[in-house]
Amino acid sequence: MRGLAAFAMGGRARAMIIAIASSSSLLFAWVGAALVALVTLRKGVAEGAKLMLWASLPALVLARVTGDTTVVTLIVGTGLLALVLRLTMSLALAALGSAAVALLTGIATATVGDAMIEEFVRVFGELAATLEERGEDAALLRRPPTVLLLAGMLGTANGVFSFLCLTLGRYWQAALYNPGGFGDEFRALRFPPVVVIALCAAAAALIAAGGDWRSWAAMALLPLSISGFALLHARANFRRQGGFWLVSIYLVWLVLDEAKLALLGLVLADAVMDFRSRWYGDDKPGRGQRDDDAKRVVGGDPDGDGDGDGDGDGDGDGDGDGKEDDKRDDANQAERDDGADRGRDHSDPRP
Repeated sequence: MRGLAAFAMGGRARAMIIAIASSSSLLFAWVGAALVALVTLRKGVAEGAKLMLWASLPALVLARVTGDTTVVTLIVGTGLLALVLRLTMSLALAALGSAAVALLTGIATATVGDAMIEEFVRVFGELAATLEERGEDAALLRRPPTVLLLAGMLGTANGVFSFLCLTLGRYWQAALYNPGGFGDEFRALRFPPVVVIALCAAAAALIAAGGDWRSWAAMALLPLSISGFALLHARANFRRQGGFWLVSIYLVWLVLDEAKLALLGLVLADAVMDFRSRWYGDDKPGRGQRDDDAKRVVGGDPDGDGDGDGDGDGDGDGDGDGKEDDKRDDANQAERDDGADRGRDHSDPRP
């Protein structure tokens, strides 16, 4: 997949062809969505918007013919999350935005997604008939699902897959231009306590409303689940645990509802105790750049030259004569630096 991403980034036409081809199929739509995220993060909002527009055209045709708007919502949702990440340079805000994408998708499905909902009702009816023919109990499927229930389910699913496509695009960007950067960024994903409490309160209110509103509660819990997995990845990295442990956790989470509740409880505990600080101390993931910025502002190195004297010359004597040395060094290395700088990545937002 890295080779595909590298090929697509070789030119606008390549990216456009791959995005259009993949968005023409429900099976490979995630490739086009992730590519939209990659282009947005790497080349900017304008280029990402152009690619999202071209990728949406076959998806709109597919929606017109089949009534299934899944591909369109996936591409648009991923593009919106990539926009948030590009502008804010915060994966946590992008994860929070996944709940907003899920909510908007649910509202749109409930208002204008009649054809899709009718198709899902038909599928549920056929499934119930098949189970009854086999002599199995299909009591839960005899009652057709309501518009509200399906809208909440589809909205949550689009929020999940949009964020997954965003992370794939961000992983491609890091693999091509900043190896290892995405891992540290994801492991540092954490919400402030007030955000965690607000999301839990919203989910609890929707669950208390009962009925079909419970499918909408998952939207509020989506960012918390993402934060919980980031915490588990940070723990695995700290303990040097292999991928088998993480894969086992994901499988248990998918199968058992108790594991989902335990993960949310872990996020609540982390909001208060900040486990990463306990594990890593000053070296916790994602902290290095913020510490450098704080050092220049709070004290110790106000000019950012690394010597702590504040004169800006970098020689540590405070007289400012280091500028002459810098000029001589720059003259000696100008030719080499000019060639190296042409290939340097200046557009990587490095969230």
